[in-house]
Amino acid sequence: MRKAFHEELDRVTEGLVEMTRLASSAMSRATTALLDADVQLAESVIGADVEIDALREELDLLSFDLLALQQPVATDLRMVVTSMRMSSDIERMGDLARHVAKVARLRYPNSAVPAELRSIILEMGQVAERIVTKAGSVIAARDVEAARQIERDDDAMDELHRRLFERLASDSWNHPAETTVDITLVGRYYERFGDHAVSVARRVVFLVTGAHSAESEVSHEDEEDDEAFPETKVEPTA
Repeated sequence: MRKAFHEELDRVTEGLVEMTRLASSAMSRATTALLDADVQLAESVIGADVEIDALREELDLLSFDLLALQQPVATDLRMVVTSMRMSSDIERMGDLARHVAKVARLRYPNSAVPAELRSIILEMGQVAERIVTKAGSVIAARDVEAARQIERDDDAMDELHRRLFERLASDSWNHPAETTVDITLVGRYYERFGDHAVSVARRVVFLVTGAHSAESEVSHEDEEDDEAFPETKVEPTA
């Protein structure tokens, strides 16, 4: 029974790593769709998000079964509960990649990103992909030091987010309202993507050490904010 239980826990871990792989692919393709105004690629990202959602549901159901049938305690209980929370974070990362793709689709056949901001957005996409890939490795290896490194890596995303808003607030910014809204939203999506990766990393630290960071939770207010942003749409001006 214990062997079967730990095999199921291994399945959960493997599923979480697969979710990070899917989220990484989604954000990479969403960034390309955004910069290249590739509506077909954007549609593929939007459509593929159901795969991440389905995998999260599968892992949560498996975790519920483990809780109900095996009644784990101590480290095993921490593993099951923490995994459910990590699956939620990674699922949100997939949603944020989908939101980026939706901006690309909304502005097609034009690119939503002005030429002078392309390098910043490209770098944000690269940082996002790097962070979530590291998150997958951290989950698989339960590497505490690598998990803590992710938080430092996310500082690069925060700096890019700050630079983006400096450009939006500068006197030289002369783009229409819909472009300002698009870039504001996109910047937020990338920044939140990084935050969820940090949350995953902190949960791994908690899983291994039992030490819980007060900052490890993404606040309920932030979750509502994530959901509210995609509803904001500004159609192109005539």
